[in-house]
Amino acid sequence: MATNVSDKGAAAVRMRGVRKAFGDNVVLDDLDLDVEPGERVVIIGPSGSGKTTILRVCMTLERPDDGTVQVGDRQLYHDERGGQLRPAGEKHIRSVRSDIGMVFQHFNLFPHMSALENIMLAPVKVHGRSKDEARERAMALLDKVGLAHAANQTPGQLSGGQKQRVAIARSLATEPAVMLFDEVTSALDPELVGEVLNVLRDIAEEGSTTMMLVTHEMGFASEVADRVVMFDQGRILESGPPSQVLRDPQEQRTKDFLGAVFEH
Repeated sequence: MATNVSDKGAAAVRMRGVRKAFGDNVVLDDLDLDVEPGERVVIIGPSGSGKTTILRVCMTLERPDDGTVQVGDRQLYHDERGGQLRPAGEKHIRSVRSDIGMVFQHFNLFPHMSALENIMLAPVKVHGRSKDEARERAMALLDKVGLAHAANQTPGQLSGGQKQRVAIARSLATEPAVMLFDEVTSALDPELVGEVLNVLRDIAEEGSTTMMLVTHEMGFASEVADRVVMFDQGRILESGPPSQVLRDPQEQRTKDFLGAVFEH
């Protein structure tokens, strides 16, 4: 069934009425969320609250049951025909998805490829860049994340923190407009967390990339976020600058959650 075209604006990501359920478990409940170009939004909340599903829906790893997702001026799961939104085909979805990069908890690097080859793969195979152009960009990104010396090493020769930095460089290689980060330090030993957060700080400070981050690193969130969104039971409970949400939350559920996080 056709749907009226949603309002369009300058948002980098716009979610309207997004619903996602797994059986009887509703993980996104009529979600509305706008993320502005260049904005850094940190999503917090308890396990099972739906915060990771937000990123997975944006990355087309989970298709919403209802609602619309807009990236820039294009609908992700719909296309516009005759002034109405209709379900889009896979070709359209892939095209919009090319504007999005995602870094996961686990690195998902190809073990048989070097760090350099992992970063070059998508620009060459998906975006049609020349190998020379992709190699130059990949080397610049490896230098950016402090791993130029490891270009020819395979993932098995790298530490967890190094693998995650390669994964970040790989996601940046296609120059996405929106970057999604899903608990990117949660699988790392504590002594390796800092090196990955430093890379994310550098990206944030550049200010040109829209970032949506799910994290339990509240100190990091307070440093880099323009806005913190507290999520619970599939809904946004409160949203605001870090100084408000993290230091003076209005909702008791937020206070309880942050109390439990800071205890650890």
